Amino acid sequence: MTAIRLEGAELIALAEFGEPTPRGIAGVIARLVNSGELAAGTRLPTVRELASELGVSPATVSQAWQALSRTGLIESRGRAGSFVRPLSQGWLAPRMRGMAAPNDPVRLDLSRGTPDPLLLPALGPALSRVSARAETGSYQAEPVIPGLAAVLADSWPSETETIMVVDGALDAISRTLDEVVRYGDRVVVESPGFPPFLDLLDLLGAEAVPVAVDEAGMTPEGLARALHQQPVAVLLQPRAQNPTGASMTVGRAEALARVIRSAERAGDVVVIEDDHSGMISTAGDVTLGTWLPEQVVHVRSFSKSHGPDLRIAAVGGPRDLVDRIAARRMLGPGWTSRMLQTILLDLLTDGTSLDAVAEARRQYFTRQRALGDALRARGVPVAPADGVNLWMPVLSERSALVQLAAAGVRVAAGTPFLAAAGNVGNGSGNGRARSGGDYVRVTVGMVRDDADEVADALATAAQHVVAGGY
Repeated sequence: MTAIRLEGAELIALAEFGEPTPRGIAGVIARLVNSGELAAGTRLPTVRELASELGVSPATVSQAWQALSRTGLIESRGRAGSFVRPLSQGWLAPRMRGMAAPNDPVRLDLSRGTPDPLLLPALGPALSRVSARAETGSYQAEPVIPGLAAVLADSWPSETETIMVVDGALDAISRTLDEVVRYGDRVVVESPGFPPFLDLLDLLGAEAVPVAVDEAGMTPEGLARALHQQPVAVLLQPRAQNPTGASMTVGRAEALARVIRSAERAGDVVVIEDDHSGMISTAGDVTLGTWLPEQVVHVRSFSKSHGPDLRIAAVGGPRDLVDRIAARRMLGPGWTSRMLQTILLDLLTDGTSLDAVAEARRQYFTRQRALGDALRARGVPVAPADGVNLWMPVLSERSALVQLAAAGVRVAAGTPFLAAAGNVGNGSGNGRARSGGDYVRVTVGMVRDDADEVADALATAAQHVVAGGY
């Protein structure tokens, strides 16, 4: 029996570490947390303290702490130590909790990554043209209404065998990963990248293999190195990459496809593309499916362009894989509401709605350029970005968040977006790749005016560290 000591005091419960391995140690702590014996906010022993008591190496305990952190049970507070994570927002996955903004109001919230609601097309006209009754003739009917299927096929960036509709981009990514990834598999991801992707891989028991991004997206050199680890999938964002705003060129997409084709077991790798910004991106359509049609699953979301609450995304790719996704979904939600599909079809074909989306695209482009130029003029080296987000280097993430909060501005902490700091393939040196230093994500799409005033606040926070050790 080994007593866990907390700040010099013995814990009321004794834990038996029968298996002094990372998994065994993490399991004991997890049971104590889940049982309530380790309450939220409890400070845990340091790595060296527990390693000394158990007679194991600090690396063993460190790995256990990392596993507990990934599952959201504990959190590190730097030099203050590791603590049992509070149960607030327990319905969110660990990294999504790190992205979640507090509910307290601020003057300007640039943290959420959502589109400007004032730039979304009006739903009223489309709703007025939808049938008053939500009917379906059969539970086994085709999951995509024919009119929407035809519009999607006409606008798809490459030839694809089949297209289906699901409940948003993350639903599409999750269902595709479920079909492709098994416990212990490796998946190539962008770093920085979208935090929920990493949460999904953790839930599947998969290992994320991070690759840096530059101004044109995932780097071919980094992907080539990552493929040596024989991953089963590559997960990337071809346009308006979240958080950096990078968009792939056709040349970059072809280069990545060439790297995959030349890799060992090349035909076994599935490429999953999340085109989450779709119609508001100023970059042209691009997909690796142009060169790897039998290996690419392309996801196009309409959340940024038409509204997150519509919860609609399209998935196109090899028929065998997409049909498996559809078949599994029939044993759950079945299909995306045909009423919602009809509304989206109306929005994709109505001239006024199309004009509204085009205006939103122009507005986001203008806002990105205005704030980016203003920041660069103030010495903050941000790269040009597409979509609604911008990735800003700062001297100290925590200091920047504190200073901006004091100014009534909220941005997203950069840490949740990083797959593995210090273990990322080299980028082009333009500040997108994580090679030291901190970052925050700024939702530029919500900067409707006063770009200079916002840039002043952002630049001050980026270039200074507040007193007190932040």
